[in-house]
Amino acid sequence: MTKIISISNQKGGVGKTTTVINLATSLAAIKKKILIIDADPQGNASTGIGITYDDREPSIYKLITLGDYDEKSIKKTIVPGLDIIPSSSDLAASEIELVDVSNREFVLRSIIKKIENYDYIIIDCPPALGLLTINAIVASDSVIIPLQCEFFALEGLTSLINTIDLIKDNYNKKIFIEGILLTMVDK
Repeated sequence: MTKIISISNQKGGVGKTTTVINLATSLAAIKKKILIIDADPQGNASTGIGITYDDREPSIYKLITLGDYDEKSIKKTIVPGLDIIPSSSDLAASEIELVDVSNREFVLRSIIKKIENYDYIIIDCPPALGLLTINAIVASDSVIIPLQCEFFALEGLTSLINTIDLIKDNYNKKIFIEGILLTMVDK
């Protein structure tokens, strides 16, 4: 059975994308079949894993706005066993486009349910607690929270944990925090 993990923190620049790329590559190195979903409009996971801008269609934006899965959206990477559904800057518009969609919190979950043959799906979330992040957490089994080792990073952590608790109460009873990953440690 596929395990779905969101890498999330509402603060930008804390190492979410770096965590996604390194975790996915490490799991692929031990012969696990991995899919990254780049749910961040910046598309840095797509760039970081070697997907050119010309090879990003159909992107996660197309899947979310159409509300359906297209197997052509999955792109092979140079890492054996590691695939990605890339992002493009168009994804930023999906926050607005999802507002009037019925069951908008479950759009990504319904797409992921149609994806088969992966041990892990790892979702790179945007640095905000909007509909993209909510969709990712609703679709996930667990969340890893990269946390920059500084005092102000703790302020956003409370909001994220409250959001995860609300999602657990209302949309995904099984979601749990897999862990808090300390990043940018300076001994």
